Amino acid sequence: MRIRRGRKNIVVPTNAMSDVAFLLLIFIMLLALINYRREVKIEYPEAESAKKTSAEKNLEIWIDSAGGLYLDGVPAELGRIEDALIDVYHRSPDTRVHVIADRDTPFRHIRGVLDILQLIQYRVVSFVVKDA
Repeated sequence: MRIRRGRKNIVVPTNAMSDVAFLLLIFIMLLALINYRREVKIEYPEAESAKKTSAEKNLEIWIDSAGGLYLDGVPAELGRIEDALIDVYHRSPDTRVHVIADRDTPFRHIRGVLDILQLIQYRVVSFVVKDA
């Protein structure tokens, strides 16, 4: 039995390539728009001067006007925040802690977090405010 091998013209359709590239571009743009940082909606207090810090090595403690505590955007109790601060301090003492409180938050709600920071002698702390 003899097999004939003929030369076939293989054609790759290129008219759909632009559609695929366009859909891929839309997909990449949508992924780039996703904000992975969890934030609590608060009104920032204003400051006369501010210093910008890098956003990579931060631990954020949010305090809303009702006294609710959030650790990196997740609701947390004061004990959990204390455990997280001690853990971060032992792993990487140069990690900056951002205390972000609403403008209308009474100081008694902020004081619990400040007492913990003072107790463990955390030195790298920032109070986040809106630039005036």
